[in-house]
Amino acid sequence: MIQLNVEYMTRGSCAEHIKQALQKVAGVRSVSLSYPQGVAAIATNGHVGLELLIAVVAALGYRAQVVGNSAGPFVQAPSRQTMRAGRAQPVHVAVIGSGGAAMAAALKAAENGANVTLIERGTIGGTCVNTGCIPSKIMIRAAHIAHLRAESPFDEGLSAAAPTVLRDRLLKQQQDRVEELRHAKYEGILDSSDAVTVIRGTARFKDGHTLTVTSAEGCEREVTFDRCLVATGASATIPPIPGLDGTPYWTSTEALISKTIPQRLAVIGSSVVALELAQAFARLGSQVTVLARRTLFSCEDPAIGEAVTAAFRAEGIEVWTHTQASAVSYTRGEFVLSTEKGDLLADNLFIATGRSPNTEDLHLEGAGVERDQRGGILVDQGMRTSAAHIYAAGDCTDQPQFVYVAAAAGTRAAINMTGGDAELDLNAMPAVVFTDPQVATVGYSEAEAERAGFATDSRTLSLDNVPRALANFDTRGFIKLVAEAGSGRLLGVQAVAPEAGEIIQTAVIAIRARMTVQDLADQLFPYLTMVEGLKLAAQTFSTDINQLSCCAG
Repeated sequence: MIQLNVEYMTRGSCAEHIKQALQKVAGVRSVSLSYPQGVAAIATNGHVGLELLIAVVAALGYRAQVVGNSAGPFVQAPSRQTMRAGRAQPVHVAVIGSGGAAMAAALKAAENGANVTLIERGTIGGTCVNTGCIPSKIMIRAAHIAHLRAESPFDEGLSAAAPTVLRDRLLKQQQDRVEELRHAKYEGILDSSDAVTVIRGTARFKDGHTLTVTSAEGCEREVTFDRCLVATGASATIPPIPGLDGTPYWTSTEALISKTIPQRLAVIGSSVVALELAQAFARLGSQVTVLARRTLFSCEDPAIGEAVTAAFRAEGIEVWTHTQASAVSYTRGEFVLSTEKGDLLADNLFIATGRSPNTEDLHLEGAGVERDQRGGILVDQGMRTSAAHIYAAGDCTDQPQFVYVAAAAGTRAAINMTGGDAELDLNAMPAVVFTDPQVATVGYSEAEAERAGFATDSRTLSLDNVPRALANFDTRGFIKLVAEAGSGRLLGVQAVAPEAGEIIQTAVIAIRARMTVQDLADQLFPYLTMVEGLKLAAQTFSTDINQLSCCAG
């Protein structure tokens, strides 16, 4: 009989939770656990390792020690607490969250010798793999294939036929890949790491060095740390439209796992998430209407919104600009949106008006962590917050909400939490929107550059000047270069093109290298490629490209 003292139980349900987990261990015959005494009595077949039983308890967020053991304090997993010969005790890093920023930080901190406790209240993997990047891009790609089968620039010579959309099969294919990637890139990696302990529960700060973690069963425990990273992500922002509350509207989470393609879909929103999924649903069979408070992509160069609006309307997507819903009602399976342009009827309503940082319930003020007006945690380039020893990364901060920014920030935070000195430079940060045509940007827009004090010289190249676009019979969009007047140094690039996302990284490298537009024009670009459009756009600063041969250097 093995007896364990168990710490951090706060109610009888905690004891039952631990008991059920121990009973599942191979070789365990019976378990009795007293909540008042905090003692578990475990009968085994004699072939169950003590460390395994202690680890099972630790994995649930509690601590265990053999009764009568005088070796020292409670342990979670002895191998993680043992000091290496000749070395100081490893730093203990607590990570709140398990998405891109959290995982990057946890793995880098462990690589640098830290003991890491990762705390997750929901599904491992965060937004990107579960309800964001991965499922959305799968759905968008499926919709793109459906669109090409129904209509393409080559229909005169290739017969077209609108496909039958089997939503249940597409959804299964999508979610199977989500589960596969979540296990391969998140769960499996955490399971195999001896330096990372995962605790399930909701964390909040007790003070600058202590977290209180509450399990789903309501049990509480405390986690002390040397350093902590907050990487709790963001959630959909819901506008205060009268009548909306209580209706079965969608956010992107519900939209991506919808079992049907609605006949009529209304979309409130005018930026990335709204427009990517609006077009996907339209291509899968919905009649889509987009309501934009101003214009599409109103925070970007105006030409971007104009180009995307034209592309959407050409596909039959209705775009109502300068339109807001003043009220929403839902009766007998139908939404009615009241607007200044009249009522809009829809079978489903998709709300995509931005995302707000998940910071409200963390009790950050108790740890001295400051936030901005949106609730985003304020961080410096090293991901340090206003509180010593506490860092933050990803969508819960005041940084741009992109998973690659989150991962890079998490890595740099981990380096700094383990004694290093790393910074994240966002001056040449690329952004891609996976509409068709895609939108890709980096650096300054013309207006941003001028607000920053630059005198600018800009050129816009329509895609009917790009041989690859001509060969594809698809010249929708443009490439715009923003340069500093006089020096010609490249300051920014905006592109709307079918493969803009594959173009933009070349522009990122050019800006990072402080190249001029003439430097870019002098480079060798492969022919026929869409990225050659960057060279052609650069050539327009000094040459009339209409007077060049198609592949002139």
